[in-house]
Formats: sequence, structure tokens, C-alpha cells
Amino acid sequence: MKKIVYGISNYKMVKESNYLYIDKTKYIEKLERLNERFIIFLRPRRFGKSLFLSTLQYYYDQNSQKDFNLLFNDTHIGKNPTPLKNSYRILFFEFSGIEVEKGLDFVYDRFSFKVKLQVTSYLKKYNYPEEKIKEIEKIKDPADIIGEFFNITKDDKIYLLIDEYDQFANAILAYSMKDFLSIIGKGGFVRSFYEVLKTATFTGTLQKMFITGVTPITLDSLSSGFNIVSNISNSEEFNTMAGFSQKEVDYSLSQSIFKECVGINRDDILKKIKRWYNGYIFNIKADNRVYNATLVNYFISKFDYKRCEMPSKMLDSNVASDYKAIMRLFNLGDSDRNFEILKELIEKNSITGTIKDRYDLNQNFSEDDFITLIYSMGFITIKDEITVGLYNFEIPNYVIKILYFNFFAIEVARRNNYQIEDKINKILIKLLLGDIEPFNNQLNKVIKTLSNRDHYGFKENHFQVITLSLLSFAEFYFIDSQPELNRKYPDILLIGRDDKVPNNYLFELKWVKDRDNYNDIKERGLNQIREYLELDKIKSIPKLRSYLLIGSKDGVEFIEV
Repeated sequence: MKKIVYGISNYKMVKESNYLYIDKTKYIEKLERLNERFIIFLRPRRFGKSLFLSTLQYYYDQNSQKDFNLLFNDTHIGKNPTPLKNSYRILFFEFSGIEVEKGLDFVYDRFSFKVKLQVTSYLKKYNYPEEKIKEIEKIKDPADIIGEFFNITKDDKIYLLIDEYDQFANAILAYSMKDFLSIIGKGGFVRSFYEVLKTATFTGTLQKMFITGVTPITLDSLSSGFNIVSNISNSEEFNTMAGFSQKEVDYSLSQSIFKECVGINRDDILKKIKRWYNGYIFNIKADNRVYNATLVNYFISKFDYKRCEMPSKMLDSNVASDYKAIMRLFNLGDSDRNFEILKELIEKNSITGTIKDRYDLNQNFSEDDFITLIYSMGFITIKDEITVGLYNFEIPNYVIKILYFNFFAIEVARRNNYQIEDKINKILIKLLLGDIEPFNNQLNKVIKTLSNRDHYGFKENHFQVITLSLLSFAEFYFIDSQPELNRKYPDILLIGRDDKVPNNYLFELKWVKDRDNYNDIKERGLNQIREYLELDKIKSIPKLRSYLLIGSKDGVEFIEV
């Protein structure tokens, strides 16, 4: 079995070391047919953008010409090369990993360092005299560095590749709009850097450019300082340029898990991967929903091939940290309004809005601005189109759903001055082992706090969201939440991720207001559970414990059925 591409973004290493490579090189040909020289392509974090950028690097680099057959002989572009192959000198920038918490002076220094490192590497790679490199090393300002670099290389044909163009800028924006605008606005060091790039496109030195990132906010904020790029992120033709289509996932599994574990239940594996990692679409007319490629490869690489069992964790903690970090942008603009949008999304798994063409952070950050932001970040995706330009959005998959619930639980706790993070895992482990009392106590504490503060506005759907948000930290369960219509299914099902889980749970939730008849609501809830327990799908769940949860401003009563 070939090695799996996980945590690797160097195309040459992938090909030389016999990794399982999903061929994306047909998009090189498509990009050239666009007749656009300067392109930006945005996708959520961990979607495979960096590996594609590296593919472009080795395809177009003059210095890689001798390795062309080795690197591309079995790919689409190797069999159908374009006239531009190996015809440029490559300048490559990568702007991730700049720690913004240390202040703008530190960010400036690290940005300058990264720019200087790459331009001096270029000069060494293409055999420029040592004195030219020393000239660059004396310069501190990033715009001056790149300006002098283009003076030195004025006779070159350069293809510029920029990876994660906006990562550090987004992190700054999450902390301070003022600081963000100071580096991106007129006179800011980031804007000045991109203005020099723009000038180099006029002189002919900078002939092609391909930029990746997550959101268009930084690009839009550069305004006329960098208005030369074509954004192809929402183009139907490039819907699956990053990420995996269903066909690509099927192929990856056929060359790995299904090859090594011949008797495994293939439909079950496909169903679980689809539920966890699929669901994205970047153009309503596109044929394929897209999987997060990095997470699919994580699943395959961490699969227990000895026992033919799924990984112990379905979400890599590094990926979760990446998404949680970018969630800080949820507070951009009106944080209370944003929180209500997220709450609606969690309650209904649907919100309605438009995808904005551009941002202007000097204006009010609107509701559609926020919807466009979380769409770009991969926290929602298009469900369907209501009319031209107006969409229903939904949560794309289980990974994002769990991250939402985690965020919601922590944010509710923060807003109401109580903590849950330190002890929730211990509480859920006890629930797993059959001791429901600690979870009962925690839920009671939260519900009493929230309902007493908003007694008249608190409803059953709020009760359900709070319960789900606490349960979302239980990594050993799949959570089903009213997956079928007409209330012919329980409010919440906790189903163990494997057969070792000693207790599965069914929860039906009811909310009692002051004027409600408690006994009628209780009896209705108990009858519903009895009906659920007769469903074939419920009967098939082993070790199932069923509870009616009756909530009110006085707390929550747990009744086992």
C-alpha cells in the first residue's frame, strides 16, 4: 500500500516517495485556458491548496525541466503538457505561522523575514552573484526588499506563487480591526508590498501569479493597491480543484483501506466518511459536493489496519485548533448579531443570505458580510438557491457541526460567567460509563442560569441547543439530532462510535412554561419515547438507555424509560 499524503505539501516529495497522489494536474491546463495571468483561489483551511501550489511550482519551474518525466509522467498534464511547462522562474511566498499575539512590530519583522528569505533563496537558486544577495540582506522594509528584487531580476520571466496570503492578516483582524486596517490600508506595510507586486506586473517581470488563502477580506481591503487578480474561487469549473470529489475518495479508499481490509463493510466506511468530511459546494451549478481532502487523508492514515477499525479520533486536534483559531473572526462587526445567526444555524441547520462580491471594512460589517465570511471559511456551504444570488446555507458536515456546538457551549458560558471546559470531559466519561448524574447536575446548572436570565424568551429549541452543545464534547459518540421530519424520531441520539461503548442514549426533550400542564407534557413525552423504541432503526441500537428530559426555569428532570 502506498503512503498517504497527510501533513505533506511538497509535490516532489509526494511523487518521489511513492505517496498515493490524487491527480489534480488537469486543472493546470484549465487555468491556462482562462487567459488570466493573475489568479486568486480561496478555500477553507486544510483543503489541499498548498499541495496544488507546489504542483504548479514544479510544473512551471525552469530548474525542474530535467525532472519533468519523473514527476509528471503518470499524470494528466504529463501526458498532455502545455507549451508553458518549465518556462518560468518561480518566486514562492508562504505567509502562515506569523504569531500576531506578539504585536505589530513583531508581525512586521516576521513578514519582512519571510519576504527576504524567499527572494534571497530565489537569487541563490537561479545563480545570481553574491553581491546582489548581500544588497537585499541589507534592506529591512518588505516593500523595499521586493522592489529591489525586481530591479535585480528585471530580465526574468517570473511566476509568483503565494500560499496562505491572508492567514496572519485574518488573525490580526480577529483581535483588532484598527490594527488590520493599519497594515492593509494606505501606507501600511502589507499594502505597500502588494503595490510593488502590482507595479512589477506592468513592467513584464512578474508574468503570472497564483495566490491561495481562505477569505477575500484582505484582498478587498487592499482596494486599488492590488486590483489586478481574478478570483476563481466560486467558478463551477474549479469546484473540485482543491478537496476530493466522491470519485477521488472512492479511489483513495480502494488503494488503501479496502485493499488491506478486504472483508470490511465498505458502505459503512463510505457513509461515515461522507457524514464527517463531505458536503462543500462552491458553485450551485457544480455536479459534485467536495470532501475536505486533509481530513479524508487523516482518516486513511490513522486507520487501524491491523484490526481493520476506524481511527480512535475522527478529527485531528491540529485541524480542530486551526478552525477554532479562525473562529475568532466570529466576533467581527456586531458580535451579538453574529451570535444570533450562529444560534439560528445550530437550531435549524439553515440560514438564508447572499454571497457578497467584496468587503468594505470602512463600512458597517453587515449580516451578509458575516454570512459570506463563514461561507469562505467553510463553516457553512450552499444548500440550494432560492432565486438568483439568494441562497439557503447549511452546515456542511459533522466535523463543522461539532465545532459549532463546542464554540456555542463555550461562548454561552463566557457570556454568562461560568466555566465548562475544565470538567465537561470528565462528566461525559461518566455518562459513557452509565453514571448520568454529573451530566444531569451540569445541565441543571446551565439551564437554571440561562432560563432565569431570559425566562420569557427561553424555548424548547434553546433547551435542545444547550443540551447538544454540552454533549458535543463527547468524542466517543455520534450525535443524531432530529434527523428526520415530522418528529417521528428522538430529539437526540448518542450512538457509540464503535461497539466498545458501554452505553448509548436516547433523549427526548420537553420544555415546561408556567402555564403548561406538567403532567400532560410528561405523558406525551413518555408516549413518544415508547413509540420511538418500536422503530426498527431504534431497536437495532444495542445497550440503549432512554430518558425524557423535562426542562423549566427551575431546572431539568431526568426520567428514565
